[in-house]
Amino acid sequence: MHSDIVSAGIYQDLLTRCEALRLDVEKGLVGQWLNVRAPGARERKIDLFIGETATGTQQPDIKKLRVCVENKSVITAHRNRDARFDDLNEALQVVHAAKSEAVIVATILVGVATRVLNIPDQVKKIYKGRQEEFKQTVLPRLSSGDESLWGDFAWAVSANKSTDPGETVRKLRMLPTRRPGHTHVCAYDYVLIVPVSIDNVNPPQLVMDSHLGINVDEEYWKMISTICNAYTARWHLE
Repeated sequence: MHSDIVSAGIYQDLLTRCEALRLDVEKGLVGQWLNVRAPGARERKIDLFIGETATGTQQPDIKKLRVCVENKSVITAHRNRDARFDDLNEALQVVHAAKSEAVIVATILVGVATRVLNIPDQVKKIYKGRQEEFKQTVLPRLSSGDESLWGDFAWAVSANKSTDPGETVRKLRMLPTRRPGHTHVCAYDYVLIVPVSIDNVNPPQLVMDSHLGINVDEEYWKMISTICNAYTARWHLE
């Protein structure tokens, strides 16, 4: 699952780059969990939860949350941009209501491929009840560069317009963000948008030089710095 991979990478980089967090982890004051159930409707889950445990337990306490990272993607069908936007807005409302001081971050992978082999909604559907066959004959070929997949599953190819990624980015830029220290404002502390080329045929890769004008390296480390600075200010400054 891409979300777990993203969460694990962010957490490791935070431990390396953020002394305040690393010391708290080493002292056992905080821990990290993946996919923690959040309060409210639809049983939402927090993708990366960094915080304290509930008193007398080893389970995370939403009221003691310190860092929350939500991971989303808009890759196969850009028409889903509105749904992902709504998901992130709803997650923001839930987390801010539970712990307004928490550092709240969103990461979104935005696909730039003009065609995508739709595995979840198309290919896997025809293998219903034949999971083992799918695992043996299709799964090993995915993201391997096997161009014959385009022909074998031509009916499962989704086309994206060249303008779709830009429209998706413009929509995501509408997510509210807040200034340092303004924890009373219901908004994200950082929103990271990452252009990717994922078509399920060729190996996935980050798009470092795209027409979207996003410097992935610069934006990523700015996010890590923002999380660390906010964490330090909110839990380590007298």
